[in-house]
Amino acid sequence: MNDSRNVTDDLKGKAHEDIVKLLDNRGIELEIAIENTLRDFNMGTIVRSANAVGVRHLHVIGRRQWNKRGAMMTDKYLYIHYYQTIAEFIDEMTRKQKVLLAIDNTKDSQPLSQAELPLNAVMIFGQEGPGLSPELLAEASYVVAIEQLGSTRSLNVGVAAGIAMYEWLRRHRLTKP
Repeated sequence: MNDSRNVTDDLKGKAHEDIVKLLDNRGIELEIAIENTLRDFNMGTIVRSANAVGVRHLHVIGRRQWNKRGAMMTDKYLYIHYYQTIAEFIDEMTRKQKVLLAIDNTKDSQPLSQAELPLNAVMIFGQEGPGLSPELLAEASYVVAIEQLGSTRSLNVGVAAGIAMYEWLRRHRLTKP
């Protein structure tokens, strides 16, 4: 088969629409949001990781433009929603009855291993460097940080997103019989 798309072997040769339907059927409830203030290259990594774990909806707050190179075309199989303001995003998440989980290493954050990760969660990630805005942090139901034992103050946001998404997946899908 001569299908060069970045899809798993079982999806090779299938039409784009058929792949999206299949992913919708096996996707997870978790949603991801990214506060896009800098057009950070890490966004592509977060999108690709979201696709890998089965996320179907990704929300971009702020700048619509982002570096898609790191996503390796996986964004074509997700539903990406754009919001100009935090208020627009919060209104939509309230309507969808989503629990907002900010992933950031703030003074008041809970350790990921002990944090509640509800089924109807949307994990929110900020940009490399500035993290999440105070306005968005104030709207979160929980602020969660990934425990670290080394000397660095923080993880790369793309790496942190992959760890947090996998922990949600482990708790809700991988440990279920």
